[in-house]
Amino acid sequence: MKTGRTILLISFAILLWQTGCIKNTSQPLEISSENPRYFTDGSGKAIYLTGSHTWSNLVDMSPQDPPEPFDYIAYLEWMDQYNHNFFRLWTWELMAWDNSANEPDSNEYKLHKVAPLPFMRTGPGKALDGKPKFDLRQFNPEYFQRLRNRTEAAREHNIYASIMLFEGWGLQRLEAGWINHPFHPENNINGINGDLNGDGYGLEVHTLADTGITSIQTNYVRKVIETVNDLDNVLYEISNENHPPSTQWQYYMIDFIHEYEKGQPYQHPVGMTFQFKGGSNETLFESPADWISPNPEGGYRDNPPDAAGRKLIITDTDHLWGIGGNHQWVWKSFLRGMNPIFMDPYDCSVLKGSYYPEWVEPIRKSMGYTLAYAKRMNLIKMAPENDLASSAYCMAEKGKEYLVYLPEGNEVTVNLTDASRDLQVEWFNPNTGETLKQGKIKGGHVPVMKSPFGDDDAVLYLK
Repeated sequence: MKTGRTILLISFAILLWQTGCIKNTSQPLEISSENPRYFTDGSGKAIYLTGSHTWSNLVDMSPQDPPEPFDYIAYLEWMDQYNHNFFRLWTWELMAWDNSANEPDSNEYKLHKVAPLPFMRTGPGKALDGKPKFDLRQFNPEYFQRLRNRTEAAREHNIYASIMLFEGWGLQRLEAGWINHPFHPENNINGINGDLNGDGYGLEVHTLADTGITSIQTNYVRKVIETVNDLDNVLYEISNENHPPSTQWQYYMIDFIHEYEKGQPYQHPVGMTFQFKGGSNETLFESPADWISPNPEGGYRDNPPDAAGRKLIITDTDHLWGIGGNHQWVWKSFLRGMNPIFMDPYDCSVLKGSYYPEWVEPIRKSMGYTLAYAKRMNLIKMAPENDLASSAYCMAEKGKEYLVYLPEGNEVTVNLTDASRDLQVEWFNPNTGETLKQGKIKGGHVPVMKSPFGDDDAVLYLK
């Protein structure tokens, strides 16, 4: 009788869920109060973020005009294969950009056209690229519909998307960057000229120097929020690699998003990332941002510090190497409580010659491996406990669960004096994906444990 009643109740619950009477209980990410190295989603579990991002995953960019469409669904399916759950959704402020200076040894044509952009091109008159000028008071429906569709599609693949709002690297590094910006006076009908000091770079657009420009930018940010606010897989990033004088402007935009979303159904985390060139990590830590991406200062490349909770850290190869990284960095970052992500050349359609399988593939795979461990562990209870392992890379809930990384393989000493019970022993080789289980080990002592993979770097999991 009880069994039949249980079946009836379960069937009724399924019917309610299918008809929409029971809603999905997932929530937007927020910093975990229990373990602020990680986000949580209301489930009580830590949400660890990791994955590949690439430049053209929101706006198309290629030498063709219009630019060749990016196969976004194929990209999501590709991320699924690597077990990734996060990317930066890249915006681009320029109409076109010439990458020859960044690949001087290549003879390939480097002028990339970019579309769609957030503002309508209505004219009257022609911009410097020969197309109608922008009206900075009118938003381009194609851009915002694409933003919505791609964020929704990522959600269907259980991927979180950090929506990039502005892009600061292009104006600083690219020749003719400024003449391709909508805020150049010859490119808009609104009388906007972002080059306030007349030096030909226009970097002042990413400061608070002109209230008219700031007003246009906040209107745009408001439009982005209204486009995606009801989606629970959203994060925001103010700008990619903007210059250090942008600090107060970025702080202002962070505060604006926090304040505006107070009146919206959902509130989402806002990030501030490395400032190019010469920015300080302390500027990020002092910001009102919820999460940050640092530069190499302090060992974030080779020996990352403990992400002790002052800010949630999404550590990014883009800001540490540009194009670079290694799979050891992934594991070191993970074991120190960070969320590592990779600036991925992907199909090399943007930067030719940037794909080298010998270093790219191990990074992609190790991010997926770390996510698999993050889901198996009681991550919300774990913290870097470097002194527990002779390798100096150990994450643990003392007495219950230990994850140890051996960058040089061979053997490691692990302090298990807090463990009163036997622990299951598992070894993992991030170079091959091989897992070996080795029975149990007694707690309460400090054993020396020898890796079965020799001098390959290795991961030891005790639970």
